[in-house]
Amino acid sequence: MSELNKKVASATKWSSVTEIAAKLVAPISTMVLARVLAPEAFGVLVTATMVISFAEIFTDAGFQKYIVQHEFEDEKSLFRSTNVAFWSNLVMSLIIWAVIIIFADEIAELVGNKGYGSVIAASCFCIPLAAFSSIQMSIYRRHLDYKTLFLVRMVGVAIPLVITIPLAFILRTYWALIAGMIGLNLSNAIILTIKSRWKPKLEYDFLLFKQMFAFTVWSLLEAISIWLTGYIDIFIVGKMLNEYYLGIYRVSMTTVGQFTGIITAATTTVLFSSLSRLQTDRQEFEKMFFNFQKLVGLLVIPLGFGIFIFRDLVVDILLGSQWCAAAHFMGIWALTSAVTIVLSHYSSEVYRALGKPKLSFVAQLLHLIVLVPVVWYFVRFGFEVLCDARAIVRLELVLVNLILMYAVIHISIWKMIKNILPELFAASLMTGILLLPPNVGILIKISYIILSIAIYIGAICCFKNERHILFNLKKYLKR
Repeated sequence: MSELNKKVASATKWSSVTEIAAKLVAPISTMVLARVLAPEAFGVLVTATMVISFAEIFTDAGFQKYIVQHEFEDEKSLFRSTNVAFWSNLVMSLIIWAVIIIFADEIAELVGNKGYGSVIAASCFCIPLAAFSSIQMSIYRRHLDYKTLFLVRMVGVAIPLVITIPLAFILRTYWALIAGMIGLNLSNAIILTIKSRWKPKLEYDFLLFKQMFAFTVWSLLEAISIWLTGYIDIFIVGKMLNEYYLGIYRVSMTTVGQFTGIITAATTTVLFSSLSRLQTDRQEFEKMFFNFQKLVGLLVIPLGFGIFIFRDLVVDILLGSQWCAAAHFMGIWALTSAVTIVLSHYSSEVYRALGKPKLSFVAQLLHLIVLVPVVWYFVRFGFEVLCDARAIVRLELVLVNLILMYAVIHISIWKMIKNILPELFAASLMTGILLLPPNVGILIKISYIILSIAIYIGAICCFKNERHILFNLKKYLKR
C-alpha cells in the first residue's frame, strides 16, 4: 500500500504540474485568439469538434479504460491486449474518417453548419491521429507514469503559441484553429510512439478482441451517453440560433473549464488509476475516494464561486469586449461546476474503477431524459434564459449520481456531502459578502479578489480538519 501511495502522490504531482503549466498558457492563447478571431470562428470549430469527439467514441470503444482498469497476469498479456486495442482503434478510425469525408457536406448541414463540409472533413484527420496515440497513453496512466505524459502535454501546450496564434494573425479564420488542433494530435502521436516501451506488432487475436469487447461495450455506451450530454445542447443551439451565439455558448464553457481543469484534469485520471488498483480493498478504496473529493473540493469550490463573483472581470481580461455576452453564462456555469465536480464528476471514476461503467451510462441516460426537453424548450425564450436553464439542470445529474453511489456502491450520500460542507460554507460566505456592485474600477475588483481569498481561507480555518489539510497540503496529499 505504501508503494501505491507513493505512485499516487508522484502521479498527482506531475499531473498537477502539467495541468497548471497548461492552464497558465491556455488563457494567454484564449486572450489572443478571442481578440483576433470573431465568435463565429469558434462556433465553426465547435461543430467540427462535436463530429470528431463523436467519431472517436467508436474508434476507442472503451479500450483505453480496459487497459487501465483490467488486472493482467504479466506484462506479456498486457502488451497482447494493447496490440489488439491499437489495431482495432486505428482501423476503425480510418474507416470512420473515410465515411466522414464522403458525407462531409451532409454532416455539416445536419449539425447546423451548411457549407462547411470541407472544414469537417479536414479537421477529422485528428481521428486517426488520436487513435494512434490513445492506447500508448493508457499504458502510462495504468502505471501512474505521469512524468512521461508531462513532456507530451508540454509540447501540446506549445502548439497554440507556435501554430494557432501565428496562423490566426495571418488567416483571420477558423482554419487557424483547425490547424492547431491537428498539430496537437500529430505531436502526441509522434512523441508517445517514440517513447513508449510497447510498439505495435503486425498480429491480431480475434478471440482476445471478443473478450475485451465484452467488457468495453458498456464503456462504449457510457461514452456515447457522455457525448450526448456534452454536445446535444450544442447541436440544438447550432440549429436554433447561429454561429455567433454558438461560439459564445461554447467558449463560456471552455473558459470555465480552463480554470477548473487545472484541478480536475490533474486528478481524474490519477483517481481512476488509483481506485482501479484498490478495487479489492474496500476500506482503502473509500479512503482514497474521500481524500480526493476533499482535496478537490478545497480548491475547486472557491474557484467556481469566485468566477461567479468576478465573471465580468474574467471576460474583460481573457476574451475582450466582443465577448461581453458570455459573462452571465460563464458565471452561472462556474457556480454549478463547483458543485457538479465534487458531487458527480468523480462518481463516474468510481463506477469504472469497480468495472461497472453501466452505472455511468444509466446516470447519463437519466440526465439526457431531462436535459434534452429543457434545452429544447428554453432555447425559444432567448440566449440568456437558455444559459440559466442549461446550467441549473446539471444539478439533476448530481442527484442521480448521489442516489446511484448510495444504492449500488453503498457510499453514504450524507458522508459525501458532509465531506465538502465546510468548503461550501466558506465559499457561500465569501460570495454573500463580496457580490460586486456594477461599474467599479479594475483596482477595486483586484482588491476584492484578494479580500475574497482572505475571507475563504479565514472561514475554512474555522474547521479543524480543513485547517490541518490547508497547512499541510503536501503531506496530506502524500498520505
